[in-house]
Amino acid sequence: MNDYQAWHPVNERWLAAAIETVRLRLDRLARRAAGEAEPEDTQARLDAARAVQHEAEAHPMAPAATVLARRLGLAPFDLEALMLCIAQEIDTTVRARCAAAQADPLRPYPSFALAMAMSDAPAWDVLAAEAPLRYWRLLEINQPGAQPLTTSALRADERIVNYVKGLNALDERLSVLVEALPPVDGSELPVSQREVVERVVVELAASRGAGRPLPAVRLVGTDRSSKLDVAGAVAARLGLRLYRLAAEYLPTQGGELEQLARLWHRECLLLPLALVIDMRGATDATSAAVVRFVARGGGVVLVDEAAARTVALDRALAVNVDKPLPAEQRDAWAAALGDAELAATLAAQFSLGHADIREVAARNAPADDAARSRTTLWHACRLRTRPAIEALAQPIDVRATLDDIVLPPAETAALHRIVTQVRARARVYDEWGFRERMNRGLGISALFAGESGTGKTMAAEVIAHALQLDLFRIDLSAVVSKYIGETEKNLRQVFDAAEAGGAILFFDEADALFGKRSEVRDSHDRYANIEINYLLQRMEGYRGLAILATNMKSALDPAFVRRLRFIVDFPFPGAAERREMWRKALPAGVPRAALDYDRLARLHLTGGNIHGIALNAAFMAAQAGSAVTMPILLEASRLELRKLERPIHEADLRWNPGLEAAA
Repeated sequence: MNDYQAWHPVNERWLAAAIETVRLRLDRLARRAAGEAEPEDTQARLDAARAVQHEAEAHPMAPAATVLARRLGLAPFDLEALMLCIAQEIDTTVRARCAAAQADPLRPYPSFALAMAMSDAPAWDVLAAEAPLRYWRLLEINQPGAQPLTTSALRADERIVNYVKGLNALDERLSVLVEALPPVDGSELPVSQREVVERVVVELAASRGAGRPLPAVRLVGTDRSSKLDVAGAVAARLGLRLYRLAAEYLPTQGGELEQLARLWHRECLLLPLALVIDMRGATDATSAAVVRFVARGGGVVLVDEAAARTVALDRALAVNVDKPLPAEQRDAWAAALGDAELAATLAAQFSLGHADIREVAARNAPADDAARSRTTLWHACRLRTRPAIEALAQPIDVRATLDDIVLPPAETAALHRIVTQVRARARVYDEWGFRERMNRGLGISALFAGESGTGKTMAAEVIAHALQLDLFRIDLSAVVSKYIGETEKNLRQVFDAAEAGGAILFFDEADALFGKRSEVRDSHDRYANIEINYLLQRMEGYRGLAILATNMKSALDPAFVRRLRFIVDFPFPGAAERREMWRKALPAGVPRAALDYDRLARLHLTGGNIHGIALNAAFMAAQAGSAVTMPILLEASRLELRKLERPIHEADLRWNPGLEAAA
């Protein structure tokens, strides 16, 4: 037999005796109003019912109404008035008895006046707005027009009726606003997060022990899953059920917000609850509502915010909640997968919270094929860490490989070094101890400088393909704003979203964003320099790979250039590089005649121009119903040069097979 099965009969006996008491007292009033004599056994029956109630109240597991009275501060008469209203919900004869007791068939309902007439010790303070029955919204009052409060109809709140009957579930007016979160076993969290949980629990326990109001707990950080883990562990340690409420769901009107705060406070007293408020998307109005809700409500409240001081809470305990440390992530992966090497590989690239690691590992259990397991888990981590920055960046469909790009040996080697450093970060930073000696500069940043069409974007694709990561081009038109502070806000959103390491950020035309800091002549210059300084700090602290491309290297701020890990210059291609570009320009499926790549390489064009010419030549050949020939390629080159407004030398674009063979 469980506790509920043992407690339920005790509660039923108390409730039956309480309703019997209501019936007997209503019948007594009705007979007095009708001038009839009271049955001789009425008092004996009242005493017997009261004895049953006393016996139940003395039981180790007290009846629900007794617990309700203790937790909400109800006086004996408060409970009598409440039970009069509850009785009409349970016993269908009570309404008729109410009408008879008040000698008015039009008043078949309880009222404060009726409760006072029934009681042996009525108390007028029950009518006060701050008295428990009204403050906690235990009663609903129907007071039309100028009807006195004392004679207005009363009805017990449905949630309270269910509680007294033994059905203790969250009020449905709140359940539609909040989401239940699963409990978290704090012992499974990494040490860095267990320390945060312990600090919060100790602070809350100290406040409760000293009789002080519990402070709100500010969970500050960008990783929501880690914050929810900490919140869940705190709730579990305190024996509370955790719910989440989106700040935007809070009403901004004072009366509605006050009612919601009281209902939640009441639930905290009736149920062991804790609440985490999600501040994502909060406006000034909703932030103000959160402040008032926390001040007027009760219980354990945790506020999930990305940055400190998002909301101006008084007496709040602020704690930073970060993702597990890289070594802790590696250990979590190893525990979930049983593969130390694969765990190190995933932890080196992706920064995930403990809950995310467990979920990804559970959904993608290792297969017998090790290579397949690595690919599956890698793809799952890419999806989990893909930044939600569609409004500020465009994903690039990565197709190019190292075999597709043509660069001089030094630049090709630089691309290989970038890939190697990204892959070896975990070993250098964590195993060899560099992370302990560095608090910034852990990210890898590269500058690609060169003329348009020399292969900067393609090189970024090559790196993304080699690392099997997503590539996002930052849309400067969406990031840079003329309004003060907006550019910084947009960049913060980009970097924060990409911190998990599942994507490469590609800033095209970076000189427009990372330009030289100017002499301060007005407020616009000052704020522009603040934006650049902010960018310098974020680039140094950014965990992932950021690639910047510029056509004007000289326009970049020198202080910024010094802090870049790699600078790769993309020179105008020489004849040998152009020949190789022409050879790779046409896909294998394109029909072609014998082509003179040496002759084509004489044209001073970049790789981007050559790609455009090859595409136009293919369309021209398709229209003519022929293969791609030298005359078609030269004619397409003529069109490209005209588009570029470059001088056209007819001798370079004339094709004479005989002369070419002789040459």
